[in-house]
Amino acid sequence: MVTRVIIRRDPAAQWTSDNPVLGSGELGCESDTGKVKVGDGSSTWTGLDYAATTAPVYSFQGSTSGYASGGNDPSGGINPIDKFPFSSDGNATDVGDLTAAKLGVAGQSSTASGYVSGGYEPTDPTGLINVIEKFPFSSDGNATDVGDLTGIKYHLAGQTGSSSGYTSGGSSPTGAVNVIEKFPFSTDANATDVGDLTVARYFVAGQNSADNGYSSGGYPPYTNVIDKFPFATDANATDVGDLTVARAYVAGQSSDVSGYTSGGYIPPTTNVIDKFSFSSDANATDVGDLSVTRYGVTGQSSTVSGYSSGGGTGTQVNVIDKFPFSSDGNATDVGDLTVARYYAAGQQV
Repeated sequence: MVTRVIIRRDPAAQWTSDNPVLGSGELGCESDTGKVKVGDGSSTWTGLDYAATTAPVYSFQGSTSGYASGGNDPSGGINPIDKFPFSSDGNATDVGDLTAAKLGVAGQSSTASGYVSGGYEPTDPTGLINVIEKFPFSSDGNATDVGDLTGIKYHLAGQTGSSSGYTSGGSSPTGAVNVIEKFPFSTDANATDVGDLTVARYFVAGQNSADNGYSSGGYPPYTNVIDKFPFATDANATDVGDLTVARAYVAGQSSDVSGYTSGGYIPPTTNVIDKFSFSSDANATDVGDLSVTRYGVTGQSSTVSGYSSGGGTGTQVNVIDKFPFSSDGNATDVGDLTVARYYAAGQQV
């Protein structure tokens, strides 16, 4: 006979609000963070320490730092790699350089390195590029060229699997593309074409669950499509829902249970934060606003918060916004990038 053990589960904010006393040995789990507490029969929830658990390690979420790399400032493409802390609110610092000044780039993150792929390089004779470059998380330093995408393109989305980086969509010399590409984290190598989005588009946002990559929004024309593709197998994406409004120039963030799409251009420019579920295919809901209405914004994800950095409101901004995953709500301004920019790539560790 199999005995089922069901653990009490609620979002972190609900546990704190209710603040119950767990019985001796009773387990309580925060459904949005995965953290667990064990009751002692007398202490309230907030008086208990978290149990020592081995949580899943998702490289699309970080616990230490967020990064914004490359982008476009008022003078054109730039190459700084900025880093800002997740443990406290604060400004970013310049910790290295990309191999060249570039904008319209996609970002990916392994557990050891940040990646920047594709983009537009103003000093390159062809403009659009296919370069994949990598910079280390363990020490501050410059990026190195480690491979190529299958084609030259920019304003593409980046996604992160457990062992590979992905790009989806983008704009090539012939127009919008629907290609999904994959490159390995274990070795420096070129990307391969592994599938297609349902709609060819650029200015698109990327999100990640533990099992799937997502691409939301984009242009042309302005679209609200949320696509999903699997990490376990090479396959085409499927249309699994819609954003609350069709828009492009958007940023993507990911908790372990939901994807987020923030900012963008409808037109006009918007500050909306949309959220959609990873557990079921469904439309997004509007759950809050950024502190500044802007487009061309960059997304980063810690284990507890989504971040939106930079962007444009007609001119570039340097604002770093943070919004909670545990509850729906507006973002707050928690720091500044070293350079106001848009169309940068985001990474996290």
